[in-house]
Amino acid sequence: MSSTVTQEKHTMESVGSLSAPTQGAHNITSGKHKYKHLRPEFKDKYEERKHTLEHMAGVFRVFGRRGFGEGAAGHVSVRDPVDRNTFWINPLGLHFSQVKASDLVHVDEDCNILPDGNQVAINAAGFKIHSHLHKARPDVNAACHTHSTYGKAWSVFGKPLEMLNQDVCMFYKKHTVYESFGGVVLEDEEGERLAKALGDNKAIILQNHGLLTVGETVDEAGYLFTLMEKCCEVQLLIESACRAGLEKKLIGDEEAYYTYFHTSDPETLYTEFQVDYDLELELTNGAFLK
Repeated sequence: MSSTVTQEKHTMESVGSLSAPTQGAHNITSGKHKYKHLRPEFKDKYEERKHTLEHMAGVFRVFGRRGFGEGAAGHVSVRDPVDRNTFWINPLGLHFSQVKASDLVHVDEDCNILPDGNQVAINAAGFKIHSHLHKARPDVNAACHTHSTYGKAWSVFGKPLEMLNQDVCMFYKKHTVYESFGGVVLEDEEGERLAKALGDNKAIILQNHGLLTVGETVDEAGYLFTLMEKCCEVQLLIESACRAGLEKKLIGDEEAYYTYFHTSDPETLYTEFQVDYDLELELTNGAFLK
């Protein structure tokens, strides 16, 4: 890596929080032509809520199309922009591919279902996980967890992902492993331990369980989940190739950090998800917006 990169590395703002990097490679304009999917700003919190719930439903549709469902397991939560002490979560027993914005359930921190959302049951384990995450991390507005195939498979090793390619560098030193599988999360203590294990990371591998990602927006958390699932698939393929005698070469720390800095800020990750969001709009004729 050049001396220019080394100098930039020492002058960057700390990346301890989700929002530290602010100059991702994709946050660009060309003259007067702006990229159409820049993260919007809202003056009206109710308009922000509407946008957030539509994009939350879009995340579920993407997860459904990608086969992340496993029975009634899996959940996504989003902190409410109007009342930040409450959050929205998916109803129990509805396939990801069927979720609409009107299906989402609004709950407070005591698990009371609020009247301005869908009046149906929610996943008890999902509430325990997400309520403690939102309490522990004020910067986290969204969290995604499913029992996806490759995430479950890689989780059994209890190891973080290796820096094997450019894409996985988005998780460089910003993901961890939760090693204490205690069964279905039905107790507050387990939810608290999981939130503590997440720390200030963007993602966590739940050993013998699956993956969990977080973000400032549901778009960011959703994109990170799809990316992490793919990275687990690639890692497993590479592990198989290594058993056949091939040698893997890891990306160096300096190069991995440089790539992380330029690709993993919340604005860039928001825009990355819009490609899938637009596809869902076309495939469903916008049905999930209802």
